[in-house]
Amino acid sequence: MQVLVRDNNIDQALRVLKKKMQREGVFREMKQRRSYEKPSEKKTREKAEAIRRARKLARKQMIREGLLPAPPKKKLPERKPGLPQINARPAS
Repeated sequence: MQVLVRDNNIDQALRVLKKKMQREGVFREMKQRRSYEKPSEKKTREKAEAIRRARKLARKQMIREGLLPAPPKKKLPERKPGLPQINARPAS
């Protein structure tokens, strides 16, 4: 895994690295390896994960086909500008 550091901005590079690791499932695997998992528990967990993936895939397919309504979109909070905006009109 490789992350480029631009303009010596370590914070941004760390955020990108964490996001990539999250996507790859590294944190989940580390958490699972902290303690021993019995083979029967592993089998049960993997079966539950497979069922969850199949349901999610089926739900997305039904939404695409129009059989289910799409979930409502999340409203993003308004962002506050970092720098003050410059007015186009001159002050009178």
